[in-house]
Amino acid sequence: MIALSLFVASFVAWFLSMLAGGGSPFILIPMISLLLGAQAVAPVITTGLLIGNTQRGLAFWDDVDWAVTAWYVPGALVGAVIGCYGLTQIHAEGLQLLLGVGLLVMVANYLFASQDSQFTLKLWYFLPLSLVNAIGSGLIGSTGPVMNPVYLSYGLEKEAMVATKALNKAVLHLVKLTAYAAFGSLNREYLLYGLVIGLGAIPANWLGKRVLAKMSAQQFRQLVFAFVAVSGVAMIWQQRHFLTVWLM
Repeated sequence: MIALSLFVASFVAWFLSMLAGGGSPFILIPMISLLLGAQAVAPVITTGLLIGNTQRGLAFWDDVDWAVTAWYVPGALVGAVIGCYGLTQIHAEGLQLLLGVGLLVMVANYLFASQDSQFTLKLWYFLPLSLVNAIGSGLIGSTGPVMNPVYLSYGLEKEAMVATKALNKAVLHLVKLTAYAAFGSLNREYLLYGLVIGLGAIPANWLGKRVLAKMSAQQFRQLVFAFVAVSGVAMIWQQRHFLTVWLM
């Protein structure tokens, strides 16, 4: 029953994430935590995301922006090792709260800033941003749609964004999975459940690709920021106990 529940949740999460440019972990992480415990989240979600993003990247291979990937990968490699090692040393409970606030700030900038004043991203920015994102991803399992506004600000839309992000994530999660194994955070059970999540992603990616092709660039952008807003609120809500303690 656990495997079946994870497979169904994975299918739904990956299908929706195709249309919103990512974010499947925000459906999968609570499910993994409920069924397997909080300690299983990082290694299980990483295994599933590696498989799902690899398959998605291959499906959109012709749409990958290789210049972005060339700047993204070095930072992700270093950051993933740092973050995965940090997982064995600290509990980064407050990190999700900061990420949630950051996501809402991104959405506010998209909604209220004029086109002329909105931030324009340069290619080399992907190096430091991927480093920071990978550290956070290693500490908590996934940073969700944090990078989505970054890709959009650079000018990637629809298939180009989905393809480039998927390939970048596949590299990141491969390094993370290797690091989890090296640091003793991965076992056979976690690997098998992660495989179930990855298998659920394959038919979802196939169906999502066909629906995405029928969406306009504006519809895609609106869905991306809608999901970023929902993810930000969800992150803050999940860390409400931490926020309460801090305010008191």
